Amino acid sequence: MATNSTAAAAAKCPGPMKATSQGAFQGENPLDYALPLAILQICLVVVVTRGLAYLLRPLRQPRVIAEIIGGILLGPSALGRSQKFLHAVFPAQSMTVLDTLANLGLLFFLFLVGLELDISAIRRTGKKALAIALAGISAPFALGIGTSFAFRATIVKGAPQGPFLVFMGVALSITAFPVLARILAELKLLTTDLGRMAMSAAAVNDVAAWILLALAIALSGSGSPIISLWVLLTAAGFVIAICLFLRPVLAWMARQSPEGEPVKEVYICATLAIVLAAGFVTDTIGIHALFGAFMVGIVVPKDGPFAGVLIEKVEDLISGLFLPLYFVSSGLKTNVATIKGAKSWGLLVLVIANACLGKIGGTVITSMLVKIPVREAVTLGFLMNTKGLVELIVLNIGRDRKVLNDESFAIMVLMALFTTFITTPIVMAIYKPARKTVPYKRRTVDCGPGDAADSSELRVLACFHSNRHIPTLLNLVEASRGTGRRRLTMYAMHLVELSERSSAISLVQRARRDGMPFFNSKEQRTEQMVVAFEAFQQLSSVRVRPMTAISDLDTIHRDVIDSAGDKRAAIVVMPYHKALHHDGSFQSLGSAYHAINKRVLREAPCSVAILVDRGLGGHAQVSAKNVSFSVAALFFGGPDDREALAYATRMAEHPGVAVTLARFQPSRLQSEEEDAADEKAVEAFKAKVGAVKDGSVRFEEPEAYTREQVVETLESLAGFNVFVVGRMPPTAPLVERPDELGPVGSYLVSQEFRTSASVLVIKRYDPATNPKSKRFDPKARPPAATDTEEDVLDEEMGSSAAVVPVTRSPMSDIA
Repeated sequence: MATNSTAAAAAKCPGPMKATSQGAFQGENPLDYALPLAILQICLVVVVTRGLAYLLRPLRQPRVIAEIIGGILLGPSALGRSQKFLHAVFPAQSMTVLDTLANLGLLFFLFLVGLELDISAIRRTGKKALAIALAGISAPFALGIGTSFAFRATIVKGAPQGPFLVFMGVALSITAFPVLARILAELKLLTTDLGRMAMSAAAVNDVAAWILLALAIALSGSGSPIISLWVLLTAAGFVIAICLFLRPVLAWMARQSPEGEPVKEVYICATLAIVLAAGFVTDTIGIHALFGAFMVGIVVPKDGPFAGVLIEKVEDLISGLFLPLYFVSSGLKTNVATIKGAKSWGLLVLVIANACLGKIGGTVITSMLVKIPVREAVTLGFLMNTKGLVELIVLNIGRDRKVLNDESFAIMVLMALFTTFITTPIVMAIYKPARKTVPYKRRTVDCGPGDAADSSELRVLACFHSNRHIPTLLNLVEASRGTGRRRLTMYAMHLVELSERSSAISLVQRARRDGMPFFNSKEQRTEQMVVAFEAFQQLSSVRVRPMTAISDLDTIHRDVIDSAGDKRAAIVVMPYHKALHHDGSFQSLGSAYHAINKRVLREAPCSVAILVDRGLGGHAQVSAKNVSFSVAALFFGGPDDREALAYATRMAEHPGVAVTLARFQPSRLQSEEEDAADEKAVEAFKAKVGAVKDGSVRFEEPEAYTREQVVETLESLAGFNVFVVGRMPPTAPLVERPDELGPVGSYLVSQEFRTSASVLVIKRYDPATNPKSKRFDPKARPPAATDTEEDVLDEEMGSSAAVVPVTRSPMSDIA
């Protein structure tokens, strides 16, 4: 009898899975073993969540939405309805391994979240942002407690009252700080007064949410209130010990990792081991292992390269592979089918309404009390209503502690998904920050008849993706600075991708904290950038204003375009979307970089130049007195070539630059007006040739009419340092498929043309071909500001903005 009952129990409860199989050829199914099954699960999760993230990109949704939906789809709500699929891919005996991997990934992700939070910045939070944060917590917490009574009276009758009240209050009062930061960046609100207010309030909310969650976990234990009190007191002692004993140790490690030197591997290993040990301690206390990891992340010093290297070592593996497992683990526990009947759907509507009413209502009322305009207050309310990973953590812990049942868990997951999903479209609909762009006249290098070339300042917005572009950029700007005082102002904009990585948010946080203009994962590169621009400004007569644009690559062109209007730039210099290799060929950086250039060319409110970097002047910036470049200006005709010629004429003013103009006959007919304008531009250059006595400026008119003759002439000019050419000259293409560089520029960067010369391809501003730039039309705005007024505005906007500067809004006096 006993034997039969034991056999029956074994049949019902299969034994633990072995780690690895001997292979299919040995007659074993790999899916019956833990390691191959875990590999399949991870691959399936990554494919599904990344595929959904790609599909949701047009809706501008954060990746957390795709990961939550992916988890629900793989669970019993969709694909999991097939018992065959569920038992094959997510069998019950594998859930322990899956949950362990998911929680291990969650443990280190919470360590990254702690690294993102800067307690010193939270302490500096203004009184008004603090009031908004407290109202955004207390109002939904109170409504969450009220909602809990409705739940306990209907679908969770057996839940313990105290813990359930706290869990519901916490679930409704949370704001997801990392998700909010990415939504703000996506909507170009990260650096506005509204964005700064939202980030400050969300950071305070995040810390308060963890404190409340710790309270909820302590209360949810199965012991007596005395045990819960001991748990809270021990947790408080753990926090004090972390601050008193662990923080100095981590600070010592950070001091032993100076700028410019690699961080020792033993320090990285020790810190990661400390994270695991802290997780073990807090799990032993009874407040979940993730709290220990979170506290270690908070006390790690944020200055210096130490924190950045930790993020770099951990984030890709954790965020890319292991963290999505947590969402799938949650999705496998979420069965939407349990929500059935008018009662359940009514509770779903109730919890969504209360979550929105509490968070949005509390934030809006408090914002208006501190004199924030109504539209900004409503927008702030919806932004603060963003949920995310922390919400799922709360719900999963509540379910594991038997505080939430399957039905209430599914309802709360759908509430979190809905409130986060609606944030982006509603904010886009109700709030469009007014950009008070100052109208200006000089939108081209070639001054019009109303502007005197000798007295008009040239403003250049020079963009770059990495530090390898800086020497060529500085050498080009130095060569084109002209003569006299205050002839050229350079706005150097570092284009930084804001990805889903934790380091992207850390980058924004640090930029806001200390105002330094350049940040990336390599501190040594950061120092090189800062030193390069500071030295250039001191040694040259060019004024340099460094800036950083931190955005998604799909929308970063808006930062460039808006900054060109804000700074009244005459020309924007963009880096070519291909990088030079050691063999002289170019390899594309990706279609996203190509799209950035095409959008800037189409929408910029001024002329645009594409700089093809072949190392002008070598790998370092050349001092002004040592500049010695030869420039070949190719002129076929048309407005773009005239703009390129105007730029080359300016370069000819530099004593160290020799310019040769090679004029070709256009192969396409032009109007008489265009021919007359071309002749006038060439005659002006010839006058410049006559004025220069040292022979550094030359004019040539080669007899090149066919494609072969033009190519032969260009090959004879291959020894020059720089080619300057218009983007769309009236000539036949020299390559089969020209890219954004046009018919001639595309040939100059092709493998057919062997040269070490950098290439500058220029497109002249024309409202007729830049229809989206008409919003910068000065005819539709007040009279243009004077140079003095423009300089005052520049000083107000800051000379080294951490992100793309924006003009003042009604909230400027509130933050």
